[in-house]
Formats: sequence, structure tokens, C-alpha cells
Amino acid sequence: MVWARTGSRQWAGDPVRAMNDLIRFNLLDWRGAQRQARQQRFILVMSVTGILAIAVFALLPHWYYGHLISAQQSRNQYIQNQINVANQKLQKISKLKSIRSRIINRMQVIEKLQNARPAIVHYFDQLVATIPNGVYLKSLQQSGSTTTLQGVANANANISAYMSNLAQSKWFAQPRLIVIHHHYSNGKQHSDFTLKVQSSHPASKSKDKSHNGKKGH
Repeated sequence: MVWARTGSRQWAGDPVRAMNDLIRFNLLDWRGAQRQARQQRFILVMSVTGILAIAVFALLPHWYYGHLISAQQSRNQYIQNQINVANQKLQKISKLKSIRSRIINRMQVIEKLQNARPAIVHYFDQLVATIPNGVYLKSLQQSGSTTTLQGVANANANISAYMSNLAQSKWFAQPRLIVIHHHYSNGKQHSDFTLKVQSSHPASKSKDKSHNGKKGH
């Protein structure tokens, strides 16, 4: 320091100057300390600011993309809920269609039975009407449009007459003798027979005749 270099002799000669030097030296030390403190505060502020900036720039993309993912998941969940609702509606519609189909089928069966009721009556009337004398039926079995008849006849001629009557009837067609078996009972010959005949509606027979007539012309 200047005071150390000059010694006490200089200040002894000029006390005012010595006081001024002391004040100047003290001011220099205080200003230096203040400047150093400001520099430290500046460095601290810049460090904190840098750390905050790094944190913001690091967390901001994470928050942004997290928000996008959350929004997309919400949209996906909404779409899935709508799909579930649509599937439930489709299941209900499918059940209703199935119920409707069963009802229609039942109505068609009922309608067919109602339409076939007169035909069944005529069918059995004609079946009885075609039986000649000397022929007795034991059983009747129908499968689709084919009727199987089993009976007993007094003679083969009676069976032939029965088949001829069936062929001429509007309700039957194509009689075929399947089995015939002769046996004697009480000294008389009897014939057990089985024949098959096709059921035919008069309207269909008339159509076939008209169609065959057109072919002949």
C-alpha cells in the first residue's frame, strides 16, 4: 500500500492528505466487493435461468406429446364406444330378422295347410272312390308326393282295375305295382299287393295336358 511505502513521515507532515488517502483506499475496497457481489448475483441468476430454460425445453415436448397421446386415446375410446353401440344394435337387428324369418315361415306353413285342406279332403275322397269291388286297403303311407298302398284283392283283375282307376283319376298318376303275393284263405285265393302312386293336383294335370298338346301341334 502507498501508506506502507511512504511511511509515517509523509502523513505526519500532511494529516489531511493522509485522511483522504485512507478514505480513497476504503472506497476502492468497498466498490470492488460490491462489483464482485454483483457478478456473483449475475452468475447465480444466469445459472438459475439456464436451469429453468433447460427444464422448460425438456418438459415442454413431453407435456405436448403427452397431451396429444391423451387426446388421441380419448378419441379412440369414443370410437370404440360407438362401435360397441353399433354392434349391439346390429345384434338386435339380427335377432329381429331371425324372429321375422321364423314368423314368416310359420305363416307360410299355416297358409299351405289352409290351402291344402280342401285338397286333402278331395285326395281321400278320390282314394276311396277309386277302390273297386274285391279290393281292401290295409295301410296307407305318404312320403312327399308318393303314396304307398297295401291291400288285399280277391283276384289279380281287381288289382288291375284299381290301378286303372288311379291312373284315370285327376288326383293320382303313375300307379306302379311293387309286390303281389297269392295265398288261400277259407278255400279261396287272395292276393296281397303293394303299389305306389303319385299324388297329382287337377290343376297341374290340366297344365301338363295343355303343354303336351302344344308340343304335338
